Amino acid sequence: ASFCRVFKISYLNFERFPASCVQHRLVVRDASTLQILHLYTCTDQIQYIEWSSDSQFILCAMYKRGLVQVWSLEQPDWHCRIDEGSAGLVASCWSPDGRHILNTTEFHLRITVWSLCTKSVSYIKYPKACQQGVAFTKDGRYMAVAERRDCKDFISIFVCRNWQLLRHFDTETQDLFGIEWAPNGCVLAAWDTCLEYKVLLYSLDGRLLSSYRAYEWPLGIKSIAWSPSSQFLAIGSFDEKVRILNHVTWKKITELEHPAVITNKKTIVYKEVEKSPTLGTERLSFPPTRALASSLFSTQSKYDICQVPVSLNYIKPVADKANPKVGVGMLAFSADNCFLATKNDNIPNAVWIWDMRKLKLAVVLEQLYSIQCFQWDPCQPRLAVCTGSSRVYLWSPAGCVVVKVPGEGDFQIVSLSWHSSGDSMLLLSKDHFCVCYLEREEVK
Repeated sequence: ASFCRVFKISYLNFERFPASCVQHRLVVRDASTLQILHLYTCTDQIQYIEWSSDSQFILCAMYKRGLVQVWSLEQPDWHCRIDEGSAGLVASCWSPDGRHILNTTEFHLRITVWSLCTKSVSYIKYPKACQQGVAFTKDGRYMAVAERRDCKDFISIFVCRNWQLLRHFDTETQDLFGIEWAPNGCVLAAWDTCLEYKVLLYSLDGRLLSSYRAYEWPLGIKSIAWSPSSQFLAIGSFDEKVRILNHVTWKKITELEHPAVITNKKTIVYKEVEKSPTLGTERLSFPPTRALASSLFSTQSKYDICQVPVSLNYIKPVADKANPKVGVGMLAFSADNCFLATKNDNIPNAVWIWDMRKLKLAVVLEQLYSIQCFQWDPCQPRLAVCTGSSRVYLWSPAGCVVVKVPGEGDFQIVSLSWHSSGDSMLLLSKDHFCVCYLEREEVK
């Protein structure tokens, strides 16, 4: 892997062109060379940016002012300004066609749909303030909105072409927490708050296909993920288990547990180990060179394969505090549907990789620090992991590797994002970013 130099940011979005903002300035760069293509100045400090689906437009949201500004890459002199006025603004996003903007006003009083083409405005009342209250189908044809009316939960399905209401139905939930379409757009999953374990599966016409409840009284659902093929629905729970539902009967086909001790001899456990570099006296000089000084105070990291049984670092949650660090909080399927990566918050330093063809645990990555983020390569089964250190970790069925970000200072990676081609990856620290370019193996 090769790296670009580090750039200072306050927010960044990585699509066809990486865009970043510093205070009120928006910077658009070329993804391959990182040369600056456009520089825009907004009215106030930018709090959120997002590309349109075709990468022709980019919106900049300034929530404090209730303002959205839109810029065009093809016509740099053109721009659009949307002011929500006294209604305020708490969220903004693009529709799948890249020509409409959805703004959510303060207190979730309504969602305003602004058209860039016709300058028309549509309103959607009573959107619910929940973690994931708006969901689009992958083909961009339909949008589902979670609503709250008269102390009851509802879901409305709209046609994105003309924003007409297609279906409106109530849900059998106490406090609807989130909705998500299956990738094929045929099934909508809706789940209840963590106090009530319930997953509801609806068809496009609003029919309840199935409901699932694993248990009744303890804390319930923490995370949900569809497989890219729509064949599996993975449900991460507070009881440290992942339950897999199938798309035929919507029944559970297996439970994936996260024990603190790995005993299965067929599971490969990679453990990160750290050591300080050793330097011979013949290499020492005064004053030391910059490269020598950097190596003297840096540590090296690598993976060791451990023999089972292996005990993982298990943290007992604090029972008297809200939002306990317990249960499966992160789930992600690989692009080929063959693997599922999970993180159990009780064991924060480990990533679990499951073989979905065998429904068995294949690999455990035990890191030195807590897992901050992981994401699959969009083109192949390759997982990238970051832990808040200056290293990025890559796993594939061929093995795993530790890659250190070069450069001066301590670049602590807290998030990452793959390019859609899988050839590069964006690494983010608190206020800087770096692009990692992955070299392809030449076929001889």
